[in-house]
Amino acid sequence: MKTKIKFGQMLLIALVAFTGVNAQKKVQHFSVEKTINLPAEQVWAVVADDYGTIADSHPKIVKSEFLNGATKGDEGVERNCYFNENGTKVLHERMTNYDAANMTFTNLLVDAKKFPINPEYTTAVYKVTKIGSHQCKISIAMSYRTKPAMMGAMAKGSFIKLMKDYFIAIEHHIKTGENINSYNFKKFKNDYSNEATVIKS
Repeated sequence: MKTKIKFGQMLLIALVAFTGVNAQKKVQHFSVEKTINLPAEQVWAVVADDYGTIADSHPKIVKSEFLNGATKGDEGVERNCYFNENGTKVLHERMTNYDAANMTFTNLLVDAKKFPINPEYTTAVYKVTKIGSHQCKISIAMSYRTKPAMMGAMAKGSFIKLMKDYFIAIEHHIKTGENINSYNFKKFKNDYSNEATVIKS
């Protein structure tokens, strides 16, 4: 009797372990980085300090807001990012692993609402690296899992394009002070280099 119980327990543990490993295999990974001829401090201020006002520097986000009374990026700060005017497409995100000295943080997806993406397996690590007094490198390393998982590989190209466009928008926003939207982005996009390095894994 004891042998049967032990065998059943072992089978259950193996099944749980296999399920966990299988889920992890369906998580997609990539990173994108770009050199920008701007001081690292200015780029960090846009992506980190202005965490909740990302709509000002992002071509696809129509509105964004800090949550819970926050006014500046920091550990545990949350934001909502709206991708349409009526507010039905929204991502709820949280800043973690905040490290201002090394200009890096992790963006966690708290709630994806109607987007076909699994928050449990979705993170993006932002990092700004100083190269010189007026040059830096910005990088975003993303891990995600779609719902259904089979869409993950197909979605990767769209995510990479979005990151590349975001880098251009950040550069334009800093240089001109102009807030970015999908309409003006089309006008100035070709004025900037889109030579971002893509690393897939």
